[in-house]
Amino acid sequence: MERLELLRGWIAGQFPAQSFELAPASADASFRRYFRASFADRSLIAMDAPPKLEDCKPFIRVAQLFAEADVNVPRVLAHDLDQGFLLLTDLDRTTYLEVLASDPDALYLDAIDALIRIQFISREGVLPDYDEALLLREVRLFRDWYVPKHLQKALSTSQASALDAVFAVIARNNLAQPKVFVHRDYHSRNLMVTAPNPGILDFQDAVYGPITYDLVSLLKDAYIAWDEEQVLDWSVRYWEKARRAGLPVATDFAVFYRDFEWMGVQRHLKVLGIFARLYHRDGKSGYLKDMPLVASYLRKACERYRELAPLLKLIDALEDRGASRVGYTF
Repeated sequence: MERLELLRGWIAGQFPAQSFELAPASADASFRRYFRASFADRSLIAMDAPPKLEDCKPFIRVAQLFAEADVNVPRVLAHDLDQGFLLLTDLDRTTYLEVLASDPDALYLDAIDALIRIQFISREGVLPDYDEALLLREVRLFRDWYVPKHLQKALSTSQASALDAVFAVIARNNLAQPKVFVHRDYHSRNLMVTAPNPGILDFQDAVYGPITYDLVSLLKDAYIAWDEEQVLDWSVRYWEKARRAGLPVATDFAVFYRDFEWMGVQRHLKVLGIFARLYHRDGKSGYLKDMPLVASYLRKACERYRELAPLLKLIDALEDRGASRVGYTF
């Protein structure tokens, strides 16, 4: 409550003699909070990011960077880094997730076009590298949170070694992919229905990394599932558009899609670990309902590639399943 009053006072200082109402705007998996400041003639978004827990500077930097790509991101109107406050333009109230059922094809093609524009302006040395250390730190969330806290299982020495070996194989594939700017959470809760479409949020953790990562976030979304045929169709359309734009995607779609799926395995391991941590450490139970979908993405990908068979075998053992039949593709 104290920070809310500080935030209210800071906004009032930006707009003397203008009254406004302040109300929660959205939830966040981090320690950031967002509020909508409604004035008589407009609304703005206020970010509250406690300085001891969050850093506002990456948000400001990436907002400026992505604006170069001519995509619709919030503009930073004012900031107080010492207090951890930002005042942003409002990209309205409707997320992709809320309306995807109405016209998913048009919405996803808009999102793909915006993603390609972001990737097109990519250059090295601007954003942090999505390097091996970060990739491995992320997948180890599965080992450190999902397995012991959520499944309540202890890995044997041989299981731990097998898991580390698979992590290394996944990292090698992902690090070999061409690099572009990566949003890292480019999905239906962070895309808003706006004009121009989409509005893009929650980009402060952007990095320079594998070209398939954001497409995985978009098409293998933790919050909504599509038939694999539909995911394949959108993937082809992204790949065709990316090639025409001159982006460094594989010239063979089969190779590109294999990279897409392997990138997905990394992300699904990470997300399961994050969701487990959000629940068991932070008491945020809302993500529990989304874990089965993420786990199913992981299992289906592992079933298709013989190099991932050890991971599937381990998951079966941890979930007390019988032996799985593994199919191989590409």
